[in-house]
Amino acid sequence: MNSDSDMPQEWDISDTGEGEVQELRDRVAKLEGEVADANSRALRTMADFQNYQKRSYSNEQIAKATGIAGVVSGLVSVIDHFDLALGQDTSKVSAEQIVGGVKVIREEMIRVLQGFGLTVINPKPGDDFVPGIHEAIMQQQAEGIAPGKIVATFQAGYSLAGAAAGGADKVIRPAKVSVAPSA
Repeated sequence: MNSDSDMPQEWDISDTGEGEVQELRDRVAKLEGEVADANSRALRTMADFQNYQKRSYSNEQIAKATGIAGVVSGLVSVIDHFDLALGQDTSKVSAEQIVGGVKVIREEMIRVLQGFGLTVINPKPGDDFVPGIHEAIMQQQAEGIAPGKIVATFQAGYSLAGAAAGGADKVIRPAKVSVAPSA
C-alpha cells in the first residue's frame, strides 16, 4: 500500500518467474476464497441471531399470554361465586350468611392466587419486624411485646414466589404494621 493513499500500488513482476507468479495468483485466489467463506459464515451467524431474537420474542409473548390465561381461568370460578352471591334474594338471607359467603369467596380467591405463587404476609404480634416485607406505619406500646417487634398488623401484604417472580421472591405489597418502640 502507498503511504499517501489507500489505493493498492502496482507490483512490478517483470523479473519474477512464471512459477512464482502462478504461486502468487494461487495464494490470492485461496485468500479470496477464505474471505468469501468468512463473509458467508458471518452473514449466516447474523441471520441465525436475528432468527433467535424473533423466536425468543415470540416465545416470551406466548409465555406471557399463557400465564395470563392461567390466572384468568383460575379466577373465573371466583367470578361465578360472586355472581351467585349477588343473585341471592336479600329478603331471604341474613347478613351473617352474606358475610359467610364473601369469606368463602375470598378464601377461594386466595387459594387460586396461591396456586400461581402468591404468599400472604400476615405477621402476628411479637414477630420480628423485617423492613421490605413489613412497613411500619406507627409505633405502639404493647405489654409483653419486645422493642422492635410487631405489635399489630393493619393490612396484610403479599409476595410472589421465586419462580412466579422471575427468580427471587418479590414483595408485591409489604404488610402494614405497628412496631413496639425502642426503649
